Amino acid sequence: MLYKIDPRQVWTYAQHANGWLLLLTVVVATVTFPVRAIRWRLILRDVDGHRFPLLPLWHATTIGFMANNLLPARAGEVARAYVASRQLPVRFTTALGSIGVERVFDALVMLGLMAVAIAAPSFPSNALVGGRSLAAVATSAALLFGALLLLALVIVHRPAPWLALFARIARRLLPPRIAERVIAAAEGVLAGLAVLKSPGRFAGVVLWSLVLWIKNAAAFAICFRAFGLAVPLEAALLLQGIIGFGVAVPSTPGFLGVFEAATLVTLRLYGVDSSLAVSYALTYHLTTFLPITLLGLWSLSRLHIKLRELSIAPEGEAT
Repeated sequence: MLYKIDPRQVWTYAQHANGWLLLLTVVVATVTFPVRAIRWRLILRDVDGHRFPLLPLWHATTIGFMANNLLPARAGEVARAYVASRQLPVRFTTALGSIGVERVFDALVMLGLMAVAIAAPSFPSNALVGGRSLAAVATSAALLFGALLLLALVIVHRPAPWLALFARIARRLLPPRIAERVIAAAEGVLAGLAVLKSPGRFAGVVLWSLVLWIKNAAAFAICFRAFGLAVPLEAALLLQGIIGFGVAVPSTPGFLGVFEAATLVTLRLYGVDSSLAVSYALTYHLTTFLPITLLGLWSLSRLHIKLRELSIAPEGEAT
């Protein structure tokens, strides 16, 4: 799909983009990362239920997203949990479980915002992705993530029988030493789901998730205007959802290629020229890639952690 694009046209479109609107795009996109740290602080608590200080979570967030940009296979998710466990009195598996909770909330909120775009009069009624109705794909994904959230709610409110069942299965299938480590890891993951037990914190996570993804969609919409794209604002809600699910599967560092393909598929639904769509995607991707990568490298230097350590140290973490 991307190999058919004319690079000269892509470069010409990028040169004619509005520089001030591009700068605003980068600022708005980068502001989503402090919002992520605030939301993570609400999800992740210490053993006594107290809030952690924000700065260590900010460092872990910047390092995690920087690692996603520079390392393959979404290594930043594990790196973020690892850095948090080094800076705070929290288990690695608990931090990792809390990131899993984030991802479920992200998916459900993105799907809800996608539904707004699909229901809008501007949405192409016969839009297909991969030969399937986009509305049907979004509905199936919503049912899947809704079921995951429901299962997590059931488990977190009655953890003992589920942990006992998991422990019996692990001890039957695995060598004793490995089984005990897996069981301890499961207990840590369960602790990361504790936010689901508190209605107030649950509502707070939903609110911050909405702020995060509306702000992220605003960055896409501002970039529409920078490139003079004649697409409705609600197309930004659809675009971020398709990109979000496109990059969910572990892939290349920084999701290079995957991000551009997802953007091309989305903008073509609205009749945008392919070269213009790819120019938009590459420009947005590269300009928003830089700030969080530099912030993450700065946090690495502040915490005296090596980039190589992020890819090998978590392998030894079990609890």
